[in-house]
Amino acid sequence: MNLEQLTGFVEVAQLGNFTRAAERLHLAQPSLSRQIASLEVDLGAELFTRARGGSTLTVAGESLLPLARRMLADAESVRRELAELAGLERGRVRLGATPTLCISLVAEVLSAFHDAHPGIELHLSEQGSRRLLDELGAGELDLALITTSDRASADRFTVTPLLVEELVVISSAALPPLTTRTSLRLADVAGLPQIVFSPTYDLRSTTDAAFHSAGLTPHVILKGAEMDAVLRFVERGLGVAIVPAMVLIDRPGLRSVRLVAPTLSRTISLARPADVLPPAAVGVMQRTIASTAAAFAARAGATMRPA
Repeated sequence: MNLEQLTGFVEVAQLGNFTRAAERLHLAQPSLSRQIASLEVDLGAELFTRARGGSTLTVAGESLLPLARRMLADAESVRRELAELAGLERGRVRLGATPTLCISLVAEVLSAFHDAHPGIELHLSEQGSRRLLDELGAGELDLALITTSDRASADRFTVTPLLVEELVVISSAALPPLTTRTSLRLADVAGLPQIVFSPTYDLRSTTDAAFHSAGLTPHVILKGAEMDAVLRFVERGLGVAIVPAMVLIDRPGLRSVRLVAPTLSRTISLARPADVLPPAAVGVMQRTIASTAAAFAARAGATMRPA
């Protein structure tokens, strides 16, 4: 069994047709048929049921398909890593992150990584957690920083919790404080003019659920904004917002107060495909993310802790 045979097998399985698979692989159809036949002989089992209308996987073929995909992915990862180590390629890391993390943790991660490894090509996808996991599963990303790990299937992804951070109430630093106390109850926040996020944000779902569970109707003056717009509107005194504590770092135009009764929090996790060996550059990025997250926790104090 070799990589050529496995590549041909996967293509035929995907397309259900030997002729179209051969065209995609730039092979003659008889050559591809011989590869598959040889593979079937080596394994002692037929992999396809061949018919005039196309070819479908047998039970043996269905069992081999996920294993073949994993072996091909591992082979590609090894090739990329050896090429990087040999200096034949500069390398590439494809990172996904949620919008709230892109303006805080990810900005520092990419800055530190690029300073240390300027030859590595960086790609960033800014999406919600659900979409990031879809891209990770489709092989479009190497790593994803997500804020909801319960959607990550354990057999498809390796998910490592990094940080647990509280959600806080922010207001403009140019205006008087919202309270003289160290915290605000959710019932107190419901009566304040609020700016809320787009429905695509996991953060919006969390806060909506909290108000609904408490039987509260928040006083919303603006809805549907993205993170950067929310922060700018609050800085200008348009209203208040409930945001992750992390986004307050290095923003002197905002002040925050902790939210209690209930306390709301989120877990930031790093996800990667469970069945793919990460190349060298991706491994370095993982370590950079972990060290930067630890530094963030130390700066944020009581509102953030390592997971």
